Amino acid sequence: MQNEVQFAGFGGQGIMLIGKILAHAAMEEGYEVSWVPSYGPEMRGGTAYCTVVISDQPIGSPVIKNPRHLVAMNRPSLEKFSPAVQAGGTLFINGSLIPVGSGRDDVDELNVPVVEIAKELGNVKTANIIALAAFVARSGIVSMDALKASVKEEFSQKPKLIPLNMKAIEAGIEAAKKR
Repeated sequence: MQNEVQFAGFGGQGIMLIGKILAHAAMEEGYEVSWVPSYGPEMRGGTAYCTVVISDQPIGSPVIKNPRHLVAMNRPSLEKFSPAVQAGGTLFINGSLIPVGSGRDDVDELNVPVVEIAKELGNVKTANIIALAAFVARSGIVSMDALKASVKEEFSQKPKLIPLNMKAIEAGIEAAKKR
């Protein structure tokens, strides 16, 4: 079993962070993992994406052309990467910034207004964690326990942020159930 996930959006949306957290969660569950970041030269505001490959066998190549899943945090990313997603995969759309769907009926499309949900939690910076949790809840790619443990580990140097991010995970799970 091999799963490939592409995370894409603007620089500054926490794309690399959520890819890293997913890779860590999968590693904690005993999977082989690769995480490959890619940045535009602009960093903040430019295109940022990363790929995460999760497998129960050694990974032949971390480079993927047709990911099974996509988490698109902005419209240019949806338009650029959604055609390559494998049929039967999960396509997460940040409904706060993307007013359209993918136009595909062969994928499980999940549209969540993560920015509005993050604002309700009191911190717009949690939008990426909400998106990750909703995607994981829908795809089942890793367990929620592994995801929560990885988020706690990631924020262990800033323990004041852990409760907020745990609320963001719960909000993402709830959002995935409603859609």
